[in-house]
Amino acid sequence: MAQPVRRGVGPFGDLAGGWVPPEDLRRLQTYKVLAAYDQNQAGQLAFTGGDEGGLDRRELGDPAKINTAALGYLLGASQRIVVPGAEGGTGSGDGSAAVVAADLQARLRDWARRELLPLRMQQCERSTVRSGDGVYTLAWDPQAGRPVLRTFDCGFFFPEFDDQVDAAEFPARVHFAWELPEDPRTGRKARLRRITYELGPIGAATRPVPASGKSRPHREWVTGPDGGQVLTAGDSADPVSGLISRTYPWAPGKPSQTTCYLTDAEWLLEDLKAAHDVYNLPADKAAYRVRADGEVLQGLDLHVDFLPVVHLTNSVPDTGEHWGQPVISRVMQVLDEIAATDTDSSAASATTGQPLLAVSGARAQKDRNTGQPLPIEVKPGTVISLGDGGSMTVLDTSAQLAELRERTDHLLDRLAGNSRLTSSGLGTLQPSQVPSGYALALALGPLDSLVGEMRLARAHKYALLLKMVGRLFQAGQVEGWPGGELPPAEMVWGPHVPTDRTATLDEVVKGVGAGVLSLETAVRMLAAVGYPIEDAAAEVQRIREASFEAAARLADATGDNEAVRKFLGLGPAGPQLPKVPQLAGRPSPSQE
Repeated sequence: MAQPVRRGVGPFGDLAGGWVPPEDLRRLQTYKVLAAYDQNQAGQLAFTGGDEGGLDRRELGDPAKINTAALGYLLGASQRIVVPGAEGGTGSGDGSAAVVAADLQARLRDWARRELLPLRMQQCERSTVRSGDGVYTLAWDPQAGRPVLRTFDCGFFFPEFDDQVDAAEFPARVHFAWELPEDPRTGRKARLRRITYELGPIGAATRPVPASGKSRPHREWVTGPDGGQVLTAGDSADPVSGLISRTYPWAPGKPSQTTCYLTDAEWLLEDLKAAHDVYNLPADKAAYRVRADGEVLQGLDLHVDFLPVVHLTNSVPDTGEHWGQPVISRVMQVLDEIAATDTDSSAASATTGQPLLAVSGARAQKDRNTGQPLPIEVKPGTVISLGDGGSMTVLDTSAQLAELRERTDHLLDRLAGNSRLTSSGLGTLQPSQVPSGYALALALGPLDSLVGEMRLARAHKYALLLKMVGRLFQAGQVEGWPGGELPPAEMVWGPHVPTDRTATLDEVVKGVGAGVLSLETAVRMLAAVGYPIEDAAAEVQRIREASFEAAARLADATGDNEAVRKFLGLGPAGPQLPKVPQLAGRPSPSQE
């Protein structure tokens, strides 16, 4: 990777497009190396780089096992969208915070079901665990009436940082770029496609202009009868500064002067010169793409004040860094040692299965044409005739093969420990070797730490993703979505290791019975350990509807028939229903 990269030459020749800046080229090289390890092709990559023994390298899937195990533990048994406070939000839509939270939770879960969110998470998280980075994008689909979630390969992602933006923060302009190969059948030349999201000041209204003659599709300003520019409906311009402001549905009363623009264009590779890179492409050579609804994607105003892009990192980035670290980054030397040992074991097993023979005094057959002795072929049923004093010695290499296997086991233990997945997590620890459940919990401690760190790096990213989904629904003016700031939503991961559900259930029963745990907290605890509770709010309501003893205590304490009926999930009481009778000797609340 330290050698200069030339296009079409060496293992990274396909990455050496002139449009890739040097600072990004090394990152793309790293992604390719990591993908080669994951797909058992590191030896082939080394061979293209000049290692003659690369094709003999034995790769038996250890990197893929590490990545797959880490991905499974990260995702856990389930993934649920939870809005804090939604447990007590069942009942009539009285506009309370709990009801709003429950309604938002139901709407986000319905969106996740329609967008196949678990599948998208698998796609993105697989790339994040393997390469250290993953990317989500959101786009409003007018036909579907909802935001559409897509995942991008991290090798296509090019965030643009400047001197005034800390690398640890998200920039105001990002690109997705990749090459499109030439197609000899249609005569299309090799091209570069780039999609750009950028934040900028709100401008006047524009309209698409279709292609005509030699003119390519583009956008132009909308002008009024007086020749002046026209503002988009709902925008206002300051008469002094001329700045255009817009009020977004999620921030009423707080006008903003920022919006997000989308540009999607293609360039012929032959039009790009040495001075051009992904951050600096010639605008006069761009061919802007046209959306299905006729909109030309040249600085298209998306009417949101944020970039609908979420960049995931597998680990918490170091200070001033923007990129994450893959799971296998700290154990790649161990993986190389395992591959080398497996290669040696494969060679040693050949001599063990077909041992070398040293024969003296044998009557060898001769070639009828040359008269030279023929080599002795050893196979089942072969009979070797020995003369007087002849002997045969077998070269036994089984001891060396056993030593190599022991070394492999030693390296696998080092791999499990250094990767923090542990032998228990990788499934190489025999159940008979675990003396107790407490010992198993201690053995899984490094795995718990690893999963906790990976989920911590993603927690605010998924909260941001769900926040963007809600705001896109608001921007799309979908019926039923409230205005103003929405309650925060978060992604809750299921347990990554087996849990003691019986102990948790016993703890919940005792806590609720003693009055030290609320029913909402108890339901969340049960859902966290894997009980099949899809909707915590609905579960709380069902429990309360069957809790007649609690309803009786509520009636005794308040004497309020309406409160009791609401607690049980019943409708308003009719005039024919009498008041709840008071216990003898206890005054009503109005008499106290």
